[in-house]
Amino acid sequence: MAQTRPTASTAPTTLTALPAESPNDAARRTALTRMKRLAGGLLALMAVIFTLSFALQDRYPWLEYVRAAAEGGMVGAIADWFAVTALFRYPLGLRIPHTNIIANRKDEIGASLGEFIETNFLAESVIRGKLESVGLSRRLGVWLVAPANAEKLTTELAVAGQGLLNLLGDDAIKNLIESVAREHLVKPEWGPSIGRVGERLVASGQQHAAVDLLLDRADGWLREHPEAFGRVVSERLPSWLPGFVDKLVDDKAYREVLTFIAAARGDRRHPVRRALDEYLSEVMHDLQYEPAMINRIEKLKAEVLDNAKLREFAADTWEAVKASLMQALGEPTSALRVGIRDTLQDIGTRLTTDAALGSRIDRWLADTASYVVANYRHEIAGVITETVERWPAAETAAKIELQVGRDLQFIRINGTVVGALVGLVIFALAHAVAALF
Repeated sequence: MAQTRPTASTAPTTLTALPAESPNDAARRTALTRMKRLAGGLLALMAVIFTLSFALQDRYPWLEYVRAAAEGGMVGAIADWFAVTALFRYPLGLRIPHTNIIANRKDEIGASLGEFIETNFLAESVIRGKLESVGLSRRLGVWLVAPANAEKLTTELAVAGQGLLNLLGDDAIKNLIESVAREHLVKPEWGPSIGRVGERLVASGQQHAAVDLLLDRADGWLREHPEAFGRVVSERLPSWLPGFVDKLVDDKAYREVLTFIAAARGDRRHPVRRALDEYLSEVMHDLQYEPAMINRIEKLKAEVLDNAKLREFAADTWEAVKASLMQALGEPTSALRVGIRDTLQDIGTRLTTDAALGSRIDRWLADTASYVVANYRHEIAGVITETVERWPAAETAAKIELQVGRDLQFIRINGTVVGALVGLVIFALAHAVAALF
């Protein structure tokens, strides 16, 4: 079923002023005024010639031809002045029917203009054909490859990003972070999740790296601090033992511990390693299935993430992220700005070198534009109709006259010249016929 254009609403339309006159409009107004004076001057010239020739034609009969030409020129000039003026206003202020056409039929003209654009310019085939022919992706790629253009777009994106960050409500973002954390961090039980992840890590031997690191650090600390180890051992010996015995015990214990650690470091199947593996496996199992262990973890979670701490976490998180982003977006040499600029140039390079990618993007743009035009072209064209309806009638007529009035003044000039020639020809033919009879 054909889509019909909506009729004007019966509710009163709120009139809005037309845009301010641009420098180009000022130049058009000057040209229009000059052409009006020229056309009016020709009419005045025809009137002067007619007056003189009419007064002297009895003395100089050849002036009858001049009078006829001037008479025809005046008729043509006045007729065309009336026709041109009737488009934009009432001639001489007289409300003659079918004059002041643009002002009186402004809404109909706006509707017709919207329908014309919808039918001829917003047709799906027209839009798709134009987009497919211009190669937008390649043009965009060539533009982005230029460092100055990539830098300019990066700056614009940075300014837009800063504006968006300032526009966002801090309290709303903090509440969002808190709700997300509460939903995905606090609400689920930690024990089973930690246990499942830990069980897979233990099964794959990922804990060995941590044990190696722990043994390496222990060996290194013992070798760097033998006295500290000796004091720890001596403090646990009876005070009545002689000093040389303490020294012997300290040295023996120190060497045994170093030997034990070295053995554990060199043997992946060392008893202490197997004991650690078994202990970790039991812990991961308990985290998943032992209610007591699960409750302990939940109590720990509640202590770590109570309501006040969670709100503080959300506030600190957002403030830190916002401050970092604002600083990075404001510094032209920041890693973020450099990354954005490099990414834009990389996209430009790919668009200019990867024909397949460019074709896919061009097709996507054409499909998107076709969809928008097919579903919303009536609304797009309706903007023209509604805008014209809101313009004051007199200002609309004046605005249109400013755009095309200069060319219409040539109709008055041509009418004057053609009228003069036609008047001369008719008068000459009439005399010739009269002479024959």
